[in-house]
Amino acid sequence: MTKSVGPVCNYAAMIVEEKIERGEELIKEGRQLPPTLRALARLMWNYWWSWSEDPSIFRDLDPGMWEECGHNPRQLLRQVSPFRLWQLATDPGYVARVQKLAESFDRYMSGAESGASRRLKKFGWEHPVAYFCAEYGLHDSLPIYSGGLGILAGDHLKSASDLGLPLIAVGLFYRYGYFRQRIRSDGWQEEYYGELRPDLLPFQPVLDETGAAVTIEVAIRGRLVRARVHRVMVGRVQLLLLDSNLEENDPTDRWITGHLYGGDRETRIVQEMLLGIGGVRLLRKLGIEPAVYHLNEGHSAFLTLELARELVAQGMSFAEAAARVRQMCVFTTHTPIAAGNDEFDPSLVERCFGEIYWRELGLTREEFLGLGRVHPEDTSAPFGMTPLAIKMSRAANGVSRKHGEVTRALWRELWPEKRIEEVPIGYVTNGVHAPTWVAPFIRSIYERRVGRRWTEAIRHPKRWARGVERIADEELWEAHLLLKERLIAFIRERLRRAWTERGEAPSRVELVHKLLDPRALTIGFARRVAGYKRWGLLLTDPERLLRLVSDAERPVQFVFAGKAHPQDLEAKLALQRVAQWQADSRVMFRAVFLEDYDQEIARQFVQGVDVWLNVPRPPLEASGTSGQKAAMNGALNLSVLDGWWIEGYDGTNGWAIGDPHVMQASAEDDLRHAEALYRLLETEVVPLYYERDSAGIPRRWAWMMKRAIATLAPRFNSDRMVSEYAEKIYAAARAPVA
Repeated sequence: MTKSVGPVCNYAAMIVEEKIERGEELIKEGRQLPPTLRALARLMWNYWWSWSEDPSIFRDLDPGMWEECGHNPRQLLRQVSPFRLWQLATDPGYVARVQKLAESFDRYMSGAESGASRRLKKFGWEHPVAYFCAEYGLHDSLPIYSGGLGILAGDHLKSASDLGLPLIAVGLFYRYGYFRQRIRSDGWQEEYYGELRPDLLPFQPVLDETGAAVTIEVAIRGRLVRARVHRVMVGRVQLLLLDSNLEENDPTDRWITGHLYGGDRETRIVQEMLLGIGGVRLLRKLGIEPAVYHLNEGHSAFLTLELARELVAQGMSFAEAAARVRQMCVFTTHTPIAAGNDEFDPSLVERCFGEIYWRELGLTREEFLGLGRVHPEDTSAPFGMTPLAIKMSRAANGVSRKHGEVTRALWRELWPEKRIEEVPIGYVTNGVHAPTWVAPFIRSIYERRVGRRWTEAIRHPKRWARGVERIADEELWEAHLLLKERLIAFIRERLRRAWTERGEAPSRVELVHKLLDPRALTIGFARRVAGYKRWGLLLTDPERLLRLVSDAERPVQFVFAGKAHPQDLEAKLALQRVAQWQADSRVMFRAVFLEDYDQEIARQFVQGVDVWLNVPRPPLEASGTSGQKAAMNGALNLSVLDGWWIEGYDGTNGWAIGDPHVMQASAEDDLRHAEALYRLLETEVVPLYYERDSAGIPRRWAWMMKRAIATLAPRFNSDRMVSEYAEKIYAAARAPVA
């Protein structure tokens, strides 16, 4: 019998807490933390510190070591020197910070039900929300994410914790994470991987009541695959990560959780089997009976088959079981094109599952494969995860209003009897976690003008707007300039290291100190490198762009970052073109590409740029969240009207590129959008930025900054998003009947 997992502790966690309280948490070679710093060991085990009121508490132990450790507090505490520890252990100011943060953490973790949980009495820890996703972007020290989906999932968990919504997340631990990026001198992307060590991460093993590690088993490719479980605390929410890297597994199966989105189609399907089927078996083993299962993207759709298999084993027919499963499952799709949804060859599905599984469901081979097809009778069609998820879920939604429309059109054939407007696919527009993404310097302004409880005020638009109105132009502008100076210093240091490691000549490395000008209009463009993101749109007319960049009186400069999938040659070529352009001697001091895009780069960019540029080919941007992060810091969005920006733009809080009524994915549209982009920069954005009063303040620009903060932050934060899921989607699901 395995002990049930509660909101803040299970058997394993209690062991850890007891060790910390008795001072038995060893940091390095048997030594302990000084008594005045011992609370750091307790804070280390929960990622709450990363969005707390003092997120630099670990960095300030040793900034240099912090960088070497990849911002990993557990590794830092093992490697920081004893002298440095005792220096800070006898520093009254630092000790007070540690004590204050520890007290804040204790209040947070023991807090009464709040927000969503008060309104949703059915969601207690007896029947929580079970959230499944293939990737999670919690922090840059845990790189098991590739982009927007993972960052969104991480923000979802953080807001669920802040709101007091009982939620348990399930995912996979990828031993080598997502690829790291290195840009050659010719601009070509190279990939490499670094190994993640559980013993150096804030992972706790999930143990049963005898103290033995909990494992689960799934039959995959005719072999029994076993997985252990790593437990990660995200405030009051726990994330359970399955890991197949066990000695008792076949060597091939140990690599199931080797790389995120690495390998071939077979690797992908077996990962999704472990996530979906293994995740359900894990929850059962822990005694957790969720009220609702949230499939965040189709990667976890196999969990619906496992739920049905359990019910069939209890005597139900598959039809009866499927009806029951649909009442417990909800599905969110993040993909606006059919090609972006996971599909597998029927023979691959058959080989990985084996006939025993569909027999246990009471299905024939073709009935089983038909679950993943829009038209079940079409035996030539591949097995799709999105059709399976939609068919087996009570509710399905896109991630913006426009994406909901696109998704209804994309999957309307699943409901041939309905008109397109009747297709039962809704939307919940994405949002971002404000405490994670707002710069501490801007945060301090919000605390002064909105109030110390600004993270609650942001959920109430009128209250938030009144507070933002109290922000003086001068204080906002001065804070922004300091953050831009920090961004440029950050970029110069990252490039200095990269160029040195690449073997560039010392004379070239010295040039980093001349790159970028803190006084120049700075535009950020950072996102995954993919065709529809149109990385080359800005370069449509290089000479026109050069005039903007080289203007002596009103220069424009660009900062870029992003990764191309290792197997996407077209995306790599697009990235190379941008990298080579910015290396041109005529523009190199006004444009930089920063390699190995991660959460730290994203944070620096959204907190420091003047303008956030986004030029997807509509209607292919499902939502987008990077512009939301930038807006919370006062940056102005310059974006095509697609995804979230259709809902956010009001004509006063940023700029819209192109005609909002033209929503076509065409080459001709690319040219129209390029022309509109150049025209906006030349006639509106640049003139407004350089328009200053006698005090040197760009009053109209500052007004737009405040307008963006006031109108966008309340609507596009993840607290609003999670509340919508809880009240409109989760609440209608039915808890399992014993």
